[in-house]
Amino acid sequence: MSTKEILPGSHIPTRDEMPDDPFPPPDMLHNRGVNRFLSSRWWPAVLQIPILLFFVYLVYDLLAGPRSADMNLGSAVIWILWWSALPIAIVLLGRVWCAVCPFGYLNDLVQKVVGRRRKAPAFLKRNAMWIALGLFLVLTWFEHVTGIVEAPRATAVMLLIFAAAVVFFGAFYERRTWCRYVCPVGGMSSNYARAGMLELRAHRGACSSCDTKACFRGSAAAPGCPMFEFPRAMDSSAECTLCADCVKTCPENAIRISPRVPTSELWGTLRPRLPVAGLAVGIMGIVLLENATMLPIWDDFMTILHNDVTNTANEAVDFSVAYLPTIAIPAVLVILAALLAGAINGRTLKQNFSQFGYTMIPLCLGVHIAHSCFHLLGEGKALWYSLLHALGMHHQMAMGGMDMDMGLVAPDGIKIIQYTLIAAGTAAAQFTAYRMAHGNRADPRPGGTFAVNAAAIMALVVLNCILFAMPMAIEM
Repeated sequence: MSTKEILPGSHIPTRDEMPDDPFPPPDMLHNRGVNRFLSSRWWPAVLQIPILLFFVYLVYDLLAGPRSADMNLGSAVIWILWWSALPIAIVLLGRVWCAVCPFGYLNDLVQKVVGRRRKAPAFLKRNAMWIALGLFLVLTWFEHVTGIVEAPRATAVMLLIFAAAVVFFGAFYERRTWCRYVCPVGGMSSNYARAGMLELRAHRGACSSCDTKACFRGSAAAPGCPMFEFPRAMDSSAECTLCADCVKTCPENAIRISPRVPTSELWGTLRPRLPVAGLAVGIMGIVLLENATMLPIWDDFMTILHNDVTNTANEAVDFSVAYLPTIAIPAVLVILAALLAGAINGRTLKQNFSQFGYTMIPLCLGVHIAHSCFHLLGEGKALWYSLLHALGMHHQMAMGGMDMDMGLVAPDGIKIIQYTLIAAGTAAAQFTAYRMAHGNRADPRPGGTFAVNAAAIMALVVLNCILFAMPMAIEM
């Protein structure tokens, strides 16, 4: 099947009408050990239960432990380890975190006890990406206004609010409605997983003789897909959590889990969707904001804004005035590029924006992981110190005169890693832009479309490189 856009009026083949790949990628399920583990009742429960118990302890520590974030194990694990490692894990393993997430497991437990199992509301299905983006924007604003990263108690309150929302959705709606249609972390993960290195698909030839549809409906071996996916029709890894329920239930052994070239799914997108592009561009804006707010120049900018523009004693107002324009920079650049491309290729703003938005996914991943490396490598020792404190060894730390430097790698080494990651994200974004432009039959001038998209990508690359060149302040 060609990866080019379907012409108007043409028949759009269904997944069942498309032949299996004559040269399929290697299937990890051919390994007996991997197959037996994923097919057993131990996966994903072997990680779900201890992670949920550890999560409960972390919430307790956030509430009752040290008020200093760098000595609080809950703050260190959530903001330095988990939040920083998440985009890296998505690139390598897709949305596997969602399979073992304590919130998702809590949803499953609530559903077993009091679940009403109603259908997910149509409003959520239609607007899932926009809802995820809206919640992400609100939470980012809330994070900076309240200083939640530096406030363990506030972090605990946020997590408890999330847990209450998960309990509500688990009690009233079927499967993982929260995870699929509402969770902002799930929304970000879905976009990043499109560029990941792992995919779960079904062998359509074997599926064609199956009447049970057990992978979707469930069986005695396991429930149906918690994320409402039908492997027989899947052409994206965006919603698959690799929970392996379909591996357990499939009577034809038609499921495969295979490595793939990163971002290759983006190249073959037949019809880019505006909500996916909007979420990608929005997350790019949030990552840009997170980089900017860690710089001394941001404090200087806020001082000028306070003295010359807002003239208010409310810091939340000052930040709000700076917030929206900052996160809107990528959206403005992509819109301008889409308009300029429209003059070249005759396509609409929506069509060009949707296509250009997909190319932001690998770029955003590169910049996001570069940002995360600063926390992991520049503040990583906080995990060790907070663990010692949790074990009651803080007195020995003080007596021993331990070096409280939080960095694991020297600043110059971190810079090299960051620029390498940005370069990789840039190359992936540019190649994705090239493949999408030249794979679109409806575009009369793919070269011009690519050139405009490439220019928008490079503008964001230059802006982020300027920010990364400046000294960043640690958050803990």
